[in-house]
Amino acid sequence: MDSSDIQASPRKRRRKTPVSTDSYVFRPLLEDIALSPEGYTSKVHITCVELWDVNLYIGTSAAEILHYVAIPSDPDNASASPSYIFASRLQPTYNQNAAGSPLPGIQQILVLPKVAKACVLCNGTLTFYSLPELSPALGNTVVSGCSWIGGENMNTLDEQHEDEETVMICIKSIVRLVRIGDKPRRIRNIEYPSCLAIARRDNFACVADARAYALLDVENQQKISLFPISSLDENAAGGQVEDIAVHQEPSRPSSGIGDPRGHSRNTSLSTLVGGLGRRSPQSRSQERSGLDTPGPGPRSTSPIRPSDRPSSRAGAIDSGRRPSVSDKPLPPPPDRTSAGQGAQGVAATSSSNLTPHICSPTPNEFLLTTGTAPDEPGVGIFVNLDGDVVRGTLQFHRYPGSVVVDVDEQSASTPTGPTQSEGFVLASILQHRDDGSREVIEVQDISNGSRTEHLDIPFPFEEDYSEDGGSIMAHAKLRNILSDTSAPFPEVGDRLHKVRLHLPGKHLNEEAKAERPSQFANQEWEDKRNQEEQAFGRRLGRQSSRIVLWSGSSIWWLVRNPLVLRLDGAIDKIAEAMFHQTEVNKNRSELLQIIASIRDYEANTETEFLSLEYIRQKSSLILFADTLSRDTIPSGTDGLRVEDLVESGLDPRILLSLVSILQEEVVEGPQGIWVHAGMTWMIEQYSVGLPVNTKSNDNRKPFHQLEWMNMLKRYLMAWRQRKGFGSIADENDVFQSTDAALLHLLLYLDGQHTSKAGTPSAARSELYSLVDNGVDCFERAVTLLEQYRRLYVLSRLYQNRKMAGRVLGTWRRIIEGEVDTGNELRDGENEVRKYLAKIRDISLIHEHGTWLARRNAVLGVQVFADDSSRVKFAPQEVVELLKEQAPEAVKVYLEHLVFGKKNSQYANRLITYYLDSVLQVLESSAEARSVLAQSYESYRALQPPKPTYRQFIIDNAVPEFWWQDRLRLLELLGGSHGADFSYDLGSILRRIEPYEQDLVPESIILDGRQGRHQQALRLLTHGLGDYHTAVNYCLMGGASIFHPISGSLTPNEASTKEDQAVLFGYLLTEFLRIEDASNRLERTSELLERFGSWYDVKEVLQMIPESWSVELVSGFLVSAFRRLIHDKNEAMVVKALSGAENLQVAAALVEKCSAIGPQVEEAHSR
Repeated sequence: MDSSDIQASPRKRRRKTPVSTDSYVFRPLLEDIALSPEGYTSKVHITCVELWDVNLYIGTSAAEILHYVAIPSDPDNASASPSYIFASRLQPTYNQNAAGSPLPGIQQILVLPKVAKACVLCNGTLTFYSLPELSPALGNTVVSGCSWIGGENMNTLDEQHEDEETVMICIKSIVRLVRIGDKPRRIRNIEYPSCLAIARRDNFACVADARAYALLDVENQQKISLFPISSLDENAAGGQVEDIAVHQEPSRPSSGIGDPRGHSRNTSLSTLVGGLGRRSPQSRSQERSGLDTPGPGPRSTSPIRPSDRPSSRAGAIDSGRRPSVSDKPLPPPPDRTSAGQGAQGVAATSSSNLTPHICSPTPNEFLLTTGTAPDEPGVGIFVNLDGDVVRGTLQFHRYPGSVVVDVDEQSASTPTGPTQSEGFVLASILQHRDDGSREVIEVQDISNGSRTEHLDIPFPFEEDYSEDGGSIMAHAKLRNILSDTSAPFPEVGDRLHKVRLHLPGKHLNEEAKAERPSQFANQEWEDKRNQEEQAFGRRLGRQSSRIVLWSGSSIWWLVRNPLVLRLDGAIDKIAEAMFHQTEVNKNRSELLQIIASIRDYEANTETEFLSLEYIRQKSSLILFADTLSRDTIPSGTDGLRVEDLVESGLDPRILLSLVSILQEEVVEGPQGIWVHAGMTWMIEQYSVGLPVNTKSNDNRKPFHQLEWMNMLKRYLMAWRQRKGFGSIADENDVFQSTDAALLHLLLYLDGQHTSKAGTPSAARSELYSLVDNGVDCFERAVTLLEQYRRLYVLSRLYQNRKMAGRVLGTWRRIIEGEVDTGNELRDGENEVRKYLAKIRDISLIHEHGTWLARRNAVLGVQVFADDSSRVKFAPQEVVELLKEQAPEAVKVYLEHLVFGKKNSQYANRLITYYLDSVLQVLESSAEARSVLAQSYESYRALQPPKPTYRQFIIDNAVPEFWWQDRLRLLELLGGSHGADFSYDLGSILRRIEPYEQDLVPESIILDGRQGRHQQALRLLTHGLGDYHTAVNYCLMGGASIFHPISGSLTPNEASTKEDQAVLFGYLLTEFLRIEDASNRLERTSELLERFGSWYDVKEVLQMIPESWSVELVSGFLVSAFRRLIHDKNEAMVVKALSGAENLQVAAALVEKCSAIGPQVEEAHSR
């Protein structure tokens, strides 16, 4: 393998449409809305927006509400958005007592879905309408002097009042808690003047006036002062706990929702509003329920424009009511709305000119803003329900004009992963640039305030000026609305749905084509799969949002940019730079950061799950390709983690296709490889050419290849551990590819190490483990192992598949000399023997057992003779098999039967084999005869004491097979298998008769068998000179004398002392004939002295030559005389004992007779 295996020429990239990497994107809701009423000349802009179900309500600065209704999109078009049609235009009632100053128009639209009511705050006047058509409700109730309405509980809805909604109405110096259902019902008043914004969580409400924030306990009516809106306001005190209960005068009971300090002449409610109008008789019946005299009817058909409104306050009521003259002036109406999560701030008049903003990201926290001036930075501070500051602060580049929080409902109550965001804070700010000022949306992560983005608002910038001409805040406004929308992102489905990947140069093999169903050939299956994937992709990518942005006459959704689009855009930029080797290390680090950022991300939806999978796979692909193209592999924090590659779930066949040497191992299978559509262009790009390295590849060091191959090896090993996981598609093809690639790598790595070091590498044990545990790519594995000439490893692969025939065949190839590169089969013949003992296939045992017997008769015989073998063979069957297939092993097998198993049945046959072996050598080799003669002569030349002739020839054995056969022959002829063992004596005598002079021991044994003991003793004495064996021959009664050394010398059962005496007589005769006088005298004297009891003294004296002195046989004579005297004395003792015993018997007889007495017998008459 060289550098060409991992490098290829690049080709032109196919460009993709860039996508936004911002956290949020803008989607139009309504653009260029006709806001101005007919004949209205002043410039009109949107002041507030609310969406409930399919009803869109838009408040304008012309004190009108535009009602639009959504028309659902085509259900067959998943990427389409609903369209809106105009339904009606409403001019709510309001008090015109402040007509001399600019009026804000519609300030708030509060929709209460549970009771199907809407509360509209217009120019300080609060009115109520029924949903969805906005017809007057609650008896045309009108509340004047109102600065804000809202404060609905942002926690779980109150289950005790399912048909009512609780809101908070800010009226001059108090905040009134009111429950609205079919009728309004006041709960309590809370003293807090000039309230501009509220956000409530159960009994705790965070409120703000024009100067500072406070925390209210609406149940116990206590207040904790927090901090000023402007940090320059030193007069606002914080941290004080105050009682804020409002004590009602007993004479002035009130149960309504109006101003308690008003007069009864007010056109709104008398007791509810506090006397802002007189009650009509008809309204008295409603007093107990909290309703006032009905006010004027709806004004939807007669809009009142600022240009033609009267200066009198009478314009705020109908012709039948007079305006109150004692109403205090309302607070200066705000000109902006600030949308929080259920709280809307209204601009206040103060020296700081800062609008308070209150949001509640979690059930236990509020987010408040503070600053110094509109064109100075602002700060976001989190406080809990105890008024303590928590978390860190958020820094805004400019004090925001509006603030909202975007928090998932699940993340607000459930802890998220360490890298997942709890939500985002969005603020509209005015950003000053070199080319001028521009409105932007500043996005900050709640959990990580350092992550800040700025989104350019897509519509033209408009400035709003105060009276002195100074620019104040951003004109665009943000708000969290009631109903969310599901914005389609077809780009998500375009990336996440899967398509078939066509790798260049890959074709189905013949086997795959044969298995491939007919629908593959017609593309029917693939077309159907593509349609299913496209339909599946259209279901993905819809993103919910409740945030709207408006400016001028246009409204936009602000939708979270799907994770996959946001990260994919960043990845594409990185990939582009890395492909052209631009700031590779920097871009690589950024890509690794992306992977790390989603490592612990918990997917909550199917789209998120697929998005994370897509991002991980695409990032891993880029990093892998970059690693292959480098001269050195990055390590440490810049290194590619194998764990990331595996966890990405990227089909390993894709990565293998990038490595030239492993491309052949990729198995596509009949169904092919399916990947996310957003990755295909990159895979095709890398398949043709990896990123071009500007440096020359000539300097690529060999260890670099080994380094990345080791990394790839670890990756493939990790993938193999996933076998059996049901989540892996095309599991069979995938693991065939991974196993083949891993085997290929290990063969290469082991070969590289062995060729250099000559010793086994660490890869070898891994290679063994791989094949021993089995591979899915069996046929390919066989091809690779044959290609690399690793026959022993191939045999282990066969063993795993229990293919005994191929195992033995492979070992035979190695033993017979075929090249095995690893040289790993040690003692191959013995391995064959042990393996044959483990299998049950008789035909294989016959075939390879006889083959082994031909090569190594001893091991071959063990195959058939091993008692631990699973297959047992009858001896006769084995003999016949070996005789036919391995004749040389027959003798070895017979030896096993005769000597090992003590089976004398085959001894005659074995003797025949031995005789054939020995006689054939003696007949053809004079040297062999000379060796035998020399052995006799050498033994005779030895001086006593000397070993027996058998021990002598064993100790001085000739390294020839026939010599060993002769030893075994002597053992068999000598009766090693017991006295009952017999053989064909006559046949043997006839065969050895021509070689009697050469085979002396054999002749001695045969003479003994025939009873020719004198001849046998003569040969022992004069032919061999083995006197010790001759003595043993006599003691054994003529039995065999050539037993194994370990055998016991037991006398012949049939021999008696008389027989032994006869044999000793023959031996004495032969000893007296020894030619050497000194040797004769010494042997004879020793024989008589040791075994004198077997001799008669008279006969010995007659045989001894007269020339011998008595002293020479003195030992024999002394022992003989002692024996005679001993015998005489013993006889006398026996005689005496016998006499005494006779007397005892006689005395006993007398006593018996006396006891019996006489008996008279009558004589019988003749």
